Amino acid sequence: MDKWTFLACSIFISFFLSCKNENPADSSTEIRVTDTLEVKYAKGFDLKTIDGGYRLTINNPWPSSTDTLQLDFHRIANIGDVNIPIKKLIATSTTHIPPLVLLQETEKLIGFPDTDYISSPEMRKHIDAGDVEDLGANEEVNLERTIALVPDLVIGYGIDADNPTYERMMYAGIPVLYNGDWTEQHPLGRAEWIKVFGILFDKEKEAFDIFNQIEADYLAAKASVKELEKPTVIAGATWKDVWYLPYGNSWQGRLIEDAGGSYIYKETQGSGSLSYSMETVLKDAQTADYWIAPSQYTSYSQMLADNKSYELFQAFEEKKLYTFALRQGATGGVIYYESAAMRPDLVLQDLITIFHSEPGENRELHFFDPLTD
Repeated sequence: MDKWTFLACSIFISFFLSCKNENPADSSTEIRVTDTLEVKYAKGFDLKTIDGGYRLTINNPWPSSTDTLQLDFHRIANIGDVNIPIKKLIATSTTHIPPLVLLQETEKLIGFPDTDYISSPEMRKHIDAGDVEDLGANEEVNLERTIALVPDLVIGYGIDADNPTYERMMYAGIPVLYNGDWTEQHPLGRAEWIKVFGILFDKEKEAFDIFNQIEADYLAAKASVKELEKPTVIAGATWKDVWYLPYGNSWQGRLIEDAGGSYIYKETQGSGSLSYSMETVLKDAQTADYWIAPSQYTSYSQMLADNKSYELFQAFEEKKLYTFALRQGATGGVIYYESAAMRPDLVLQDLITIFHSEPGENRELHFFDPLTD
């Protein structure tokens, strides 16, 4: 996670303290809410229009959180509000990059931790031109440089409630938006966070239009395979003798099912990852038809060098493994990690192509590739 501090400004302290409570609206009762904007899939935020701007409520800003955080965005900002459109933004995760690209606001990014992870060609032009400050590694952010940038807003994320530097930053008056897109379990729920980015740049209509198109394409692709036979699918790989896989109700599990696949562990529910032994997965999934996203492996020879037992799986023997790790940006960032959350329609199209193409068909893939030898 990336963290910053700034000059103390006591007038902001009471505002941000009031934001972090069970009924944040009590702190701004003088502001009239005029409408509630539609949020169809995402569970992590709510949006309302208020006089001259928007009210954003972040629900459960990190896993297992019971907190609610609120930010008001105004075109003519009062003390304690965030002025929109945002002109200077710091982001902390590559998943924050695609919304900037889709909304054509890439020039607003002024800082990012370890810019080599960013793959977007549009954003790399700004980075290469020196317009985006590299703020260092995630846990060692250059605080002096961050202070000098004077951002209008920092988009962060929380793994848990232990976020002391974010809290110090809020006390100091720098607005922080906790982005919880990565906790959404529905694929379209993750993509729907573009609506949050839309209000930052006062581009509500554009953001809703982009999401509506992604949703329409996703649902059309899902419907196209509804009546087809479902091949069985396994995912993941071992790390230090433990095989990590997505839960059946997870983002990845939902994508496999919506693509017309039958995920071996589709009945499981939870957050995080399943963790099984090689023996358990071999018993459950030895005859699975396809194997998706085998960790960072890009070749069959790599896998065999690590564990000869992989060759016992039917999908391995028939060379039906597909990886996202081969597609990287100019500086080594994995494109899937950056863009897949915002483009579940393209991920779904890839999986449908993998599961349901006829032999000899050569359909375009956006994120996945067959493993090399």
